[in-house]
Amino acid sequence: MGHAGHHHHHHDHPQGALPAAFDTSVPDEALTPDQLSRRSMLRRAGLLGAGLAAGSVLTPAVAQAVAPAGAQGGSRSSGFLWLAGDHHIHTQYSSDGKYRVGDQVRQAARHGLDWMVITDHGSETHARIGVEKVNPDIRAARAAHRDTLVFQGLEWNIPAAEHGTVFVHPGRDEVAVLKEFETGYDGAVRRATDPTPGNEALAVAGLNFLAEQVQRRRVRDILMLANHPARKGIDSPHEIRAWRDATAGSGRQIAIGMEGAPGHQAAGIEKTYGMGRARGLYDGSPAAASFPGYPLESYRTWGGFDWMTATVGGLWDSLLAEGKPWWITANSDSHNVYTDTAMRGPGGDFVTNGRYEDPVYGGKVDLTEGDYWPGQYSRTHVGAEDFSYAAVMDGIRAGRVWVDHGGLIGGLDARLTGDGRWATLGGALPVERGARVTLTVDIALAGGPNWAGFQPELARVDVIQGDMTGPAGDQDTFTAPTARVVRSYEVGRSAGTVRLTYDLGRVDRPLYVRLRGTDGNRSAPGLMGTSVDPAGPAIDVVGDADPWADLWFYSNPVWVLPS
Repeated sequence: MGHAGHHHHHHDHPQGALPAAFDTSVPDEALTPDQLSRRSMLRRAGLLGAGLAAGSVLTPAVAQAVAPAGAQGGSRSSGFLWLAGDHHIHTQYSSDGKYRVGDQVRQAARHGLDWMVITDHGSETHARIGVEKVNPDIRAARAAHRDTLVFQGLEWNIPAAEHGTVFVHPGRDEVAVLKEFETGYDGAVRRATDPTPGNEALAVAGLNFLAEQVQRRRVRDILMLANHPARKGIDSPHEIRAWRDATAGSGRQIAIGMEGAPGHQAAGIEKTYGMGRARGLYDGSPAAASFPGYPLESYRTWGGFDWMTATVGGLWDSLLAEGKPWWITANSDSHNVYTDTAMRGPGGDFVTNGRYEDPVYGGKVDLTEGDYWPGQYSRTHVGAEDFSYAAVMDGIRAGRVWVDHGGLIGGLDARLTGDGRWATLGGALPVERGARVTLTVDIALAGGPNWAGFQPELARVDVIQGDMTGPAGDQDTFTAPTARVVRSYEVGRSAGTVRLTYDLGRVDRPLYVRLRGTDGNRSAPGLMGTSVDPAGPAIDVVGDADPWADLWFYSNPVWVLPS
């Protein structure tokens, strides 16, 4: 299994050190407003003190002395620290951005995020000057917001393909490595955007360059995730597999997943009150560079999620069926925020300065934009071993990740158990062939209002299961015939906690399970038919898709490996 390795680092924070909002020994009156807001969210979700867990560490559904051979390790019997974040955020150092780094970090902290990545667009200007000039702003934000981990990254124009987040562990060479990578391997900088074999090879070479920088210890770690992968149809299945497998020889996977849900979620709000386009700005159609096999439905979001993720038995399941890691996330892609009152600062010269002037008050509420602040709507929750940059990167690489929209739920703890062992998200449970395996899911419900002012209700949770069938013979396949919804649970609650149990029976073949949940407002049979997915997300309507009226959560998978 490609996800069997666990990389240990000397973390840059004391082992187990908690942000003040998580630390129950710090009284409420000693917290800043941002910290107090974060603590109140944790309390509502049952994640602080007595409740689903203590100190936001979700405890195992069953305590097991023996951990599986899997990415999650199970090395802490108390579980993991689940940290909410966003790896796709723009600033005034992007040609289409507006906000200061400090604005985005302050808003992320206010909206409950623990980690975030600044990902300004790769370009000739950014490679020449922006990637260096943004760094002091990031370092200042780290100092001002010590309870928020702020990574520097960039949004890579993947040669021959779409965009992707690339981010590095902070350190002396964080800027130098990003600058060299962008200069040598960015599709816009290198004029390498056409879908040619040579440009596809340049993307793979770029990933190998990143792996080499980690091997040389210039930076502690680097990760890459594909952004809005189905939006233009130009991330072909074989390219995704090539990115995933690119650095296998180095022993460290750099490309580890994709946005399961894109940002720009407010862009589908009806024209009277909003942008009137589509959730994620997924309102395009096939073009000359698009992969010809993708159906027209792939150019739209489904319940706010990308078609690759939302289709049971589709592209994501076809990747998981190979038994290799490929995880999903959900992010804001925040450039210009819906209902904000700021406007881009006048004057200045972006090409010369590498940035726009600081934003100023615009004098009106802006209803023409399609973004939310980081953490306001989309969240990527990572199971970390402690509060540190390295631990967040380790958790993402291990696949200990679940995502939600609109604060649908507050916490998720999923465990497969069998043969006296357990595995959680991203991990693999080794068992004797024929062993009985059980999935136990503990969910902290919303417990309080989200940033739209209402308390979401979780209507239903689905368990999706598929067989692990080995490497794909056709690198452009995007179907997984064995994947289907195997069990659904009606919940119908918005507060407290709920435990769900699914008996997989006696398992005699390698397989995986993953979870999905919904507020129940919009559902439709999946693209593969009702026998595969009787009530999946419905295709979003271009020009009239209120994101707050259609909320979902998704988890990454857990494998069972009988032998």
